[in-house]
Amino acid sequence: MKITIIGTGYVGLVTGACLAELGNDVLCLDLDQAKIDLLNGGGIPIHEPGLGELVARNRAAGRLRFSTDVAASVAHGEVQFIAVGTPPDEDGAADLSYVLAAARNIGRHMSGFKVVVDKSTVPVGSGERVAAALREALQARGAPQDFSVLSNPEFLKEGAAVEDFMRPDRIVIGHDATPAGLKAAAIMKLLYAPFNRNHERTFWMDVRSAEFTKYAANAMLATRISFMNELANLADRVGVDIEAVRRGIGSDPRIGHSFLYAGAGYGGSCFPKDVQALACTARHYTQDLLILRAVEQVNHRQKQVLGQKVLCRFGADLAGKHFAIWGLAFKPNTDDMREAPARVLVRQLIDAGATLAVYDPVAMDEARRVLALELGGAELARVRFADSPMDALSGAEALVIVTEWKAFRSPDFERIKAALKQAVIFDGRNLFEPQAMAQAGFEYHGIGRSILTRT
Repeated sequence: MKITIIGTGYVGLVTGACLAELGNDVLCLDLDQAKIDLLNGGGIPIHEPGLGELVARNRAAGRLRFSTDVAASVAHGEVQFIAVGTPPDEDGAADLSYVLAAARNIGRHMSGFKVVVDKSTVPVGSGERVAAALREALQARGAPQDFSVLSNPEFLKEGAAVEDFMRPDRIVIGHDATPAGLKAAAIMKLLYAPFNRNHERTFWMDVRSAEFTKYAANAMLATRISFMNELANLADRVGVDIEAVRRGIGSDPRIGHSFLYAGAGYGGSCFPKDVQALACTARHYTQDLLILRAVEQVNHRQKQVLGQKVLCRFGADLAGKHFAIWGLAFKPNTDDMREAPARVLVRQLIDAGATLAVYDPVAMDEARRVLALELGGAELARVRFADSPMDALSGAEALVIVTEWKAFRSPDFERIKAALKQAVIFDGRNLFEPQAMAQAGFEYHGIGRSILTRT
């Protein structure tokens, strides 16, 4: 099947490469010439395990191409996936300008029936706005209204996106019951048939319900994270081990273990903006989602907890003190720094007068770019980008762990102790067991595990 993917960001590139891997003829469009040049030159603009090999293999086979030619991209695919960004506006609402621009471009150039698929995360009612933009562009040309707009939200985890796409737990497709909508649904059923051979994974529904499903899923996961973080903060005060609590409640099949880990707060490109966008939709319909508002407030506060632990231990004035930070990306297996808790921590410690040495296995280049925008020249000069985890430790008062990379899980603790001025670790992801750390001679501060390190 001939497929066009509009947008070569995180969602678009993964979707295009995976559909090509299944034997489809895929053309990926992006208006960013530098990004297209990079992709055509064999580069990858994002870090995602397995994606580089997938793109290279399908480019070599001729099933995956990249272009800035809008007319050619519209002519190519019977199915046109819109996978462009929907960044938050000032009020938290999803900005649909890129989505609607893509729809207008399809309308300006299409001939013959097109299935237009919203792959971008869009609020309820966006499908109708996309259809209106298409109709407007077609009417300006006097062309027939021969299309159907579907919603097919993505459920990809950064760091495991290729695996999630190729082995989906569910495929959500929203369509209408018109003849064009039923025709489009039949085409999508054929496209996704390889995923449904063992058992049916596709959930068919109307467009608005599909749009809502994506936001509801992310809001629920964000709620679990904030709920557990709030309990962890209470656990520190009342003398409870939050890890024991997590195991105890996670064993209940009605609850489960996923997204119950206490930590430094959630970040990334999805949860923060999707929670905001769903809350904005609710306000538009004069309904206040109290739980969702609390989820966002708890997460904002949680990102400050790790820094507050450092300030509580070393004092509010950190002038003359130096700290090591391991982990900058918002989660492992990505270089994504969007809404990363490490950004909040860096700002807290810099504002308190500290100097820092930071390290991340993948996100160093992105961290340099982001921190250069957020810190003044004199402030940025107080941040050293280390060459390795051990290099970051030299002369530091303490180690602060923000991202749970596998490379940090089994370090040489004797070398860590020797490199630090004081054997103090602040663990924002609870990677280590407090008792074991105490036996190794460390002063250890986790999240919700303080009772285990009291003397």
